[in-house]
Amino acid sequence: MFYIYVLRSVKDGKLYSGYTSDLKQRLEYHNSGKVEATKRRVPLKLVYFEGYLHQQDATAREKFFKAQWGRNYLRRVLKNYWKELDK
Repeated sequence: MFYIYVLRSVKDGKLYSGYTSDLKQRLEYHNSGKVEATKRRVPLKLVYFEGYLHQQDATAREKFFKAQWGRNYLRRVLKNYWKELDK
């Protein structure tokens, strides 16, 4: 399985998306400060993920989330959960 995931920084509230074949390990990697793009934003919470059988499908979805249309989609989907995520 391949997963696309969205992380939210507890520090500044910004979102980060990526893909991986091991979601738990990747989250630990991000929170340990080993990922350049997120190391200044730790701690991070997993706020959304989707699973795919094929890597190409996961990378295509990740590309969508990194585009404006995808960011707007995530804001709409996660809007109902922001209050819970801030706790």
